[in-house]
Amino acid sequence: MHTTPPTYKRVLADMGLFYSAAIWGSTFFIVKAVLNDIDPVILVGYRFMLAGLILLVYVLYSGRSLTKNLGRATFLGALIWLLYIPQTIGLKYTTASNSGFITGLFVAFVPFFLRVIFRRRPTRAEVLASAVSLVGLWILTGGMKDVNIGDMLTLIAAMTYALHVLYSDKFMKERVDPYVISCQQFLVVGVLSLLTGLLFDLPFGVKSTAAIWTVLFLALFPTLLAFLIQMLAQRITAPMKVSLIFALEPVFAALFAWTLGGEQFVTHRALGGLLIFAALVISGISPTIRKRKDSVLT
Repeated sequence: MHTTPPTYKRVLADMGLFYSAAIWGSTFFIVKAVLNDIDPVILVGYRFMLAGLILLVYVLYSGRSLTKNLGRATFLGALIWLLYIPQTIGLKYTTASNSGFITGLFVAFVPFFLRVIFRRRPTRAEVLASAVSLVGLWILTGGMKDVNIGDMLTLIAAMTYALHVLYSDKFMKERVDPYVISCQQFLVVGVLSLLTGLLFDLPFGVKSTAAIWTVLFLALFPTLLAFLIQMLAQRITAPMKVSLIFALEPVFAALFAWTLGGEQFVTHRALGGLLIFAALVISGISPTIRKRKDSVLT
């Protein structure tokens, strides 16, 4: 029998998701600033491996089984790897604000994957959200003439982002241990990234102290804490609501890029970003309306 979580738990979950969106949004200009001092694939490998090893200490100390649900964790880890590798490489070729906004398109993919994979038909509002977000992306990038390889790589990240949110929701609703599966997926991403570095003979060195501090920051706050909070929150929060809150990530990314990151404010890109954000809001309205209708009917 389904029971509604207490209000304080739902508020804490929402606050945690807002934190995740904000801290992820802050990383775009930070990562872009150090890509001349560390290879992007190796950066992903170091941050996730470090986060996984830190959490591993807690998992082993608490007596949890590290091999339980390893298949699910490997799948989630592969999705994260397919998110961060294209996104991080893409930052070498596009702006931090562009990367943040395009990553935000993941919300437009959520209703699509819900229909194709989870067999739930998208509502009119969700279809409208997808259309509006595509228009926003077009304005943001200036049309085909301004689209670069970085933008296209980041679009791959947006797709895998949506899949990770949906499958994380599925596994958390099945009561998988969030600490174990977070640790496992971090280690999977770290191993995949470092193996890729070996395979393609990428440089493993870190050329500056700033890059070292960046790796430590990324491992602790946007990786270890943010993803763990996401897993814990998705035990009680619907995936479309998670997506709506995470829609704030590109807004935070642009704000950080235009302020602390020192990027020039461009009006047409801001308009495109606002349209994408509007699409994210639209995509979150429909499930709320549906829930209210269902409660009236019952």
